[in-house]
Amino acid sequence: MENYSPIEILLIENNPDDAALALRALTRNHLVNHVEVINDGADALDFLFHRGRYADRISIAFPRVIFLDLHLPGVNGFEILKDIRANEVTRKLPVVVVSSSREEPDISRAYELGANSYVVKPADLEMFIKVISELGMYWLILNEPPKIVL
Repeated sequence: MENYSPIEILLIENNPDDAALALRALTRNHLVNHVEVINDGADALDFLFHRGRYADRISIAFPRVIFLDLHLPGVNGFEILKDIRANEVTRKLPVVVVSSSREEPDISRAYELGANSYVVKPADLEMFIKVISELGMYWLILNEPPKIVL
C-alpha cells in the first residue's frame, strides 16, 4: 500500500553514497519526515507524472523541493528540468541542482532551463553534510513554496 505521507524532498541522485549522506544530513537535523530517493532520470519523471510503475501512485501531492543531480543514467538532469518546467502543473516546483560539476556551461544551462538554485557538491564529507543541511533548512523552513493546483 502506498505511503500517504507528503513528500518533502524528492532527491534525484544516482550516486548511492551521495544519497545516503544527504539523507543523513537531513535526518540528523530533523528537517524532513519523508524523502523520496530516485536514482534514475526516467523513473524520476515517471514518479512526478504518475507514469510507468508509478501510474497507480495514490498521492497527488508534489514535493516541497526537488534536489536534482545532473548526471543520471538514461534521462539526465537537464531533461528532467526541462520536462518539469514544460508541464503546467509542475513548472512552479522548486528545483535545486546539486551537482559535482563546476562547469560554466552546466551552470548556465541549468538556470536557462529554470533551476531555482545551483549548488556544487563539496568533496569534503563534513562540508557536504553541512551544505545539504543548510539547503534543507532554507527550502523546507525558510522558503515559502508556491501553491500547486491540480
